[in-house]
Amino acid sequence: MFMDMQVFQVKDRKYTIRPAQVGDAAQLVEVRLQIDGETENMDREKGEGFINATGFERLIEEDANHPRNLFLVAESQGRILGFSRCEGSHLKRSLHKVEFGVGVLSDYWGYGIGKNLLNASIAWAKSNGIQKIVLYVLEENQKAVRLYEKLGFETEGVLKNDKLLSDGKFHHTLVMGNLLD
Repeated sequence: MFMDMQVFQVKDRKYTIRPAQVGDAAQLVEVRLQIDGETENMDREKGEGFINATGFERLIEEDANHPRNLFLVAESQGRILGFSRCEGSHLKRSLHKVEFGVGVLSDYWGYGIGKNLLNASIAWAKSNGIQKIVLYVLEENQKAVRLYEKLGFETEGVLKNDKLLSDGKFHHTLVMGNLLD
């Protein structure tokens, strides 16, 4: 996995998107916990699926050595604001695609961080011969759905009653894909 660092200036915020480094692990633990507690748009509730610093170190090292994985962070002044991952498969029938996931601290929504993480992931995928990116998003997260559509994703299916949220109701998840040119 190789990707150049990218610098963005949006409104009053300057931030960098770069590959995750082992030294980011402790901060990623806290950022992931905070993101999971700030929104129900993630798969987990706060504390579920907990990954400690050692687990993040291992994940970062594995991703750095896997040609179909990419782990990015968005950082400003030494603070991680968000992250994304593309995870590929070892299975021959799925080598052409990766699954994308993203999380951004709510204080930094509106700065294009999620969009720029996804754009960087799309560019990386294209340059590495990956032909498709797949992602999952709650149907009512229309802001994210519109962003994904603008970046070339199409809804490929609906997972009905897929997530049970705090309102006590089941919610649908959209499966979206982008067939890269």
